Amino acid sequence: MALLLISPVRNEAAHIERVARAVAAQTRRPDAWVVVDDGSDDGTLEILQDLQDKFPFMTVMSAPPRGDAEGPDRLARAAAPRTFNVGLRAALTANVAFIGKLDGDVELPPEYYEELLRRFDAEPQLGIACGDLVERHGERWQRIRIPSHHVHGALKLYRRECFESIGGVQERLGWDTIDETYARLGGFTTRSFGDLVARHHRAWGSADGQLRGRARHGACAYIARYGPLWVVLRSGKLATVRPFGLSGLAFLYGYVRAAVKRTARVEDEDFRCHVRRELRARLTRRFTSSTAE
Repeated sequence: MALLLISPVRNEAAHIERVARAVAAQTRRPDAWVVVDDGSDDGTLEILQDLQDKFPFMTVMSAPPRGDAEGPDRLARAAAPRTFNVGLRAALTANVAFIGKLDGDVELPPEYYEELLRRFDAEPQLGIACGDLVERHGERWQRIRIPSHHVHGALKLYRRECFESIGGVQERLGWDTIDETYARLGGFTTRSFGDLVARHHRAWGSADGQLRGRARHGACAYIARYGPLWVVLRSGKLATVRPFGLSGLAFLYGYVRAAVKRTARVEDEDFRCHVRRELRARLTRRFTSSTAE
């Protein structure tokens, strides 16, 4: 039951050493950990090369340069899944049963992979899973609230059968919603476990600014075929988090901008129907629970 871990990283000099030491401290270490640097200019690669000498299960490599490397929003150009696939092509072998993605700013608790693999073993249809993430706000660590069916893109773990059935990780904006939707469409379950908590040392969606991150997630919703009603409701909910009001407007702007620009969506009728069924079910549950209170 070999575990392959891949980390696409860029400019993580402030965090990567604590992340590496947390991986090394796992009660169930990955059998191989491939860290792929995507053109860091802050010393990340040099730190990684030094760490590689300390951790024999760790391999450091550099992603080949790309012509689209410049621009204000690397996440919108899907740099992370592209870099992830570079590592996957270099390291995937026949005996790998689980494939993990770990960002260079996520610090895991020691039992993370041991416990997560135990849950995969107990639930044969579990296809993609993760723990929860907390981020520092002042002196406190606060949880990033996500639905239990959603899996954070920063620390996904895939069962190989599921990974292959969905065609792997797509190199496009919204990849981390598309993959789990295809997994559920294929009969797998996807889940985040609230009792496995990792520390996220850089605020969610903030690599290129928080409002740009909100707009990016709005565009993801358009690409993944989320309907206007859900988007409006989601915008209203986001308006209640910092920066108040602007977070919701940025999300809505990203969705509308993607629609106006006719951004390429998932062109799969089965996918579209599945997304709409899931959204209707969630809205129905939300309405039912609110009227019952």
